[in-house]
Amino acid sequence: MPATPGFSGIHAVLYAFFDADERLDRTAMRRQVETMLAAGVDGIVVNGLATEVAKLSEAEKRTIVAWAAEDIAGRAPLGVTVTGGSVAAQTDLLRHAEATGAHWVILQPPAVGSYAAAEYIRFFGRVAAGTSLPVAIQNAPAYLGRGLSAADIAELTRLYPNIRLLKGEGPAVEIERLIATTEGRLPVFNGRGGLELVDNLRAGCAGFILAPDLIDVALAACRAYRAGDEAGAEDAYRRMLPAACFVMQSLETLICYGKRLFAARAGLAVHDRAPALAPTEFGLARVAAYAEALGPLHEG
Repeated sequence: MPATPGFSGIHAVLYAFFDADERLDRTAMRRQVETMLAAGVDGIVVNGLATEVAKLSEAEKRTIVAWAAEDIAGRAPLGVTVTGGSVAAQTDLLRHAEATGAHWVILQPPAVGSYAAAEYIRFFGRVAAGTSLPVAIQNAPAYLGRGLSAADIAELTRLYPNIRLLKGEGPAVEIERLIATTEGRLPVFNGRGGLELVDNLRAGCAGFILAPDLIDVALAACRAYRAGDEAGAEDAYRRMLPAACFVMQSLETLICYGKRLFAARAGLAVHDRAPALAPTEFGLARVAAYAEALGPLHEG
């Protein structure tokens, strides 16, 4: 695996928890951080797709960063996903993250228009030039509707050396080709709810950025693999796979059912912020069954 210090393992991307009036729930967000730290995650990320970042105001994005930094209190690295439709908008959020104590940032392509790879490369390079923090790129065309090829990413990191990581969202076969194309220079994290977790490790992934619902089982699988226990890693992966498949049918499904699975395992309540996928009775019954089978989130 790539050996960049501090950029490996399982990092939890926080859900956004709201109260009954659809405002950010301070107590639930703090409980989520404490649960993740107790589980033994290698880092925490905020303002990602699982955080429903598209539903957050600019002020709320900053609030979540500040809350996470306060609650983590230096006990784990904090990564911040940076969104925005212009270089200026992303630079502004990036500087806030840096000032608040983020250890690294993840840039998403702007959700405006559709452009050639060269334009995204220039865009990312200009934003990355505004910070001394390590920068990652989120390359998730299936979720974001735009992305870069392996060759584009190799060119991007050649031109802008502080772009040092990649948050990929793709099958293990594609991730293996990406790592080969970049000659292993770039630590790659996958997501996708931990689907193909062990094969992604075999492909060379440095780690994963995952929502919290199955994080303890994913940690067990990853640590077993790194200890040379592939059978143990596969056993842990089999434990999480049915629930991972259930919640990862779409981003909306993850936010509806993945968040409820985490809440059931962590003793929290879920209030949706509209627009949101409404859970069905069958869906809630499956969440309850998975929560019972997995049990409460275990401490690491």
